[in-house]
Formats: sequence, structure tokens, C-alpha cells
Amino acid sequence: MADHGNFFEQVYALVQLIPYGRVTSYGAIASYLGSKGSSRMVGWAMNAAHASPDNIPAHRVVNRKGMLTGKNHFGSPDIMQRLLENEGLTIIDDCIVNFHAYFWDPEKELG
Repeated sequence: MADHGNFFEQVYALVQLIPYGRVTSYGAIASYLGSKGSSRMVGWAMNAAHASPDNIPAHRVVNRKGMLTGKNHFGSPDIMQRLLENEGLTIIDDCIVNFHAYFWDPEKELG
């Protein structure tokens, strides 16, 4: 069985870099880490992030369409939305309005 711990730590380190008021996708993270087909594993890392003693801003990671697919892992289904709205984003029907304006692409931003 593969050791996912190191991958999860890489995901967490990258998620820590997402600026306030910006979001990225599971796939963008996986691609940046050289594991283009591993967006689901990034999702697992985000689900496990809540147990981390570090403050991982998992609410800033959404699916490729800007949907809050991980919202049920925040203890209450509305917490993820409230966190994003507190950062200035508008959410309608679990989807970020004008998603592309807030999208942070680590490959472009970090090179």
C-alpha cells in the first residue's frame, strides 16, 4: 500500500499558500504536485485536514467548476460557504459566483 502521508503533507503545504479570498481546485493541486490524475486523493487530503493541528484552509479548495463539493466535511454543511463568504466570495446553490475571477492556479502563480 502506498504511503499517502508525504503526498498529504505536500497538499497541505500548497493549500497554505492559497491567498485569502482566492480558491483553487483539487485538480489544480494534483497537477502542480505532478500527479495530474490524483484529484480524488487531494480531496481525501482535504477531508483529513480537519484533524491536522495546523490551520489548513481547506475551504479554499473546490471542484473544477467552483462547487463546494467538500462542504459536508466541515462539521456543518454551511461552514465552508460561510468561510468563503467571509473572504468576499458569493456562493449560490453551492457554487462560487464568478469562479474564474477567484481561481488561483498554482502552476501560474508559483511557476
